[in-house]
Amino acid sequence: MRVIYHPEAELELIEAAQFYSQRVPGLGADFLVSIDEAVRTIMSAPDRWRTVARDVRRYLLPRFPFAILYRAQPDDLRILAVKHHSRKSDYWRGRLMD
Repeated sequence: MRVIYHPEAELELIEAAQFYSQRVPGLGADFLVSIDEAVRTIMSAPDRWRTVARDVRRYLLPRFPFAILYRAQPDDLRILAVKHHSRKSDYWRGRLMD
């Protein structure tokens, strides 16, 4: 199964890692490791997490206030958003058509 990030989700990931790196040395790298671990966990059982819209599911990161919103398909895992918990909840819905 391959992982495909929506371009805006990839930008969210990069911006969050940069933010954490500026706050505490090494924290941005820890954030990226947490994301990688989360993606591996999702890939092991993609239907395990709560559905939030149609076929979109949400995985909550344990250490950081972020969620990964994704769509599992037979051959790939599509990451639609790397969403901070304080962001407006539905901002990513426009990505469903991409």
